[in-house]
Amino acid sequence: MGPRIWRWARPTIVVALALVVIGIPLWLVLATSAKPRGEAINPNLDPPDHWQPGSNYADALDQGEMMRGFANSLLVIVPSVVLVLILGAAAAWVFARRRGKLVATAYAVCISGLLLPPAIITIVLQLRQLDLAGTRPGMIAVYTAMYLSTSIFFMTGFIRAIPYELEEAARMDGAKPLRIFLRIVLPLLRPVIATATIMVMLYAWSDIFYSFFVLGGGDAATLPINLYQVASAELYQENWHLIFAYVVVMSLPMIAIFLVAQRRIVSGITSGAVK
Repeated sequence: MGPRIWRWARPTIVVALALVVIGIPLWLVLATSAKPRGEAINPNLDPPDHWQPGSNYADALDQGEMMRGFANSLLVIVPSVVLVLILGAAAAWVFARRRGKLVATAYAVCISGLLLPPAIITIVLQLRQLDLAGTRPGMIAVYTAMYLSTSIFFMTGFIRAIPYELEEAARMDGAKPLRIFLRIVLPLLRPVIATATIMVMLYAWSDIFYSFFVLGGGDAATLPINLYQVASAELYQENWHLIFAYVVVMSLPMIAIFLVAQRRIVSGITSGAVK
C-alpha cells in the first residue's frame, strides 16, 4: 500500500509545489495588470473588483513605448542568434572531426564559458576601447560570446554521432569543405539548431543585467531596459497596473515560442549532450 500511495501522492505534491512557486506569482502579475490604479497601488492576490485589462495593456503599449523596445530587442537578438548558430556549428564541426592536444585545448577553452561567469567590468572597458559601448553591435558581440559555449557544447556532441562516411562520400564526389558543411552537416543539426535558437532567445529576451551595462538607456534600449526606465520614471510611480501589464505583454512572445517548441528544446539538449 505504501508504494501505491506514494505513486499517486508524488504527482500531487509536484503539482501543488508548481501552483505555489509558479501559480501564485503568475496570478499576482495577471490580477494586478487587470486592476484600476486605485486597486493596484498595493499589489495583492485579491481579484480585481473592476476588470480593465484592455485599457491597461493599451496604456502600457503606448506610454511605455513598447514597440520601440520590441524593435530594439529584435535588432540585437536576431543577429546574435545567427552568429551563435553559424560560429557554433563551424567550430563544433572542427572539434568533432579533428583530434590532437591543440584541438582538445581549444575545445576546453571554448566551453569554459559554461562555468565561468562573464566579467562585466572587463567587458565594458573593452567595449569602450573599441568604441562599441552603448551600441547594438557591442551588445550583439556580448550575447554571441556568452552563448557560443553552449552552442559549441551541444553541437559537438551531436556531430560526433553523425557517421563520418557521409562526409567521406561527399569528398570522393569532389565536394569542398564548405559545401559539405552547408549540404550535409547543417541539415543534420536541425534539432540542436532549434534548441540553441530558442535558448538564446529566451535568455537574451529577458536579460537586463548585461544590457544595462552595455547599452544603458536611450533609443537603443531593449524591452527589459525600457521597462526599467518607465518603471523608474514619474509617469509609472505607483502605477503597478501598468508595470505588470508591460511585463505580461513583454513575456507573451517568449511564452508562445516556449510552449510551441518545448519538445524540440528537450530533444535537442538530450541529443547534443548524450550522443
